[in-house]
Amino acid sequence: MPQIIPIRDLKNTSEISQRCHAANEPIFVTKNGYGDMVIMSIKMYEEKMAMLDIYSKLAEAEKQQAEGKMLDGDSSLKSLREKYNV
Repeated sequence: MPQIIPIRDLKNTSEISQRCHAANEPIFVTKNGYGDMVIMSIKMYEEKMAMLDIYSKLAEAEKQQAEGKMLDGDSSLKSLREKYNV
C-alpha cells in the first residue's frame, strides 16, 4: 500500500529519510489534500531508471522485429568471424 504523507511532515528530515530507505515504493506527498510530490531513496530511483532503460530497449527491439529488421544470429556471427578473422 502506498505511503501518503502531508507536506508539513517534511519538517522532520531524518524520519523522512529513514522512511524512504525502508520503503519499497515511493512516498507520495500531499499539499492541501492533493498530490504534490513523490520522494524516494536514491537506490530506488536508480533501480527505476535502470528498469525504464530496459523497457525502452525492449520496446525498440520489438519495433525492429515488427518491421522485419532482425538478423539471423548464425549468419551475423559468421560475418563477424570472417570480418575479424576469428
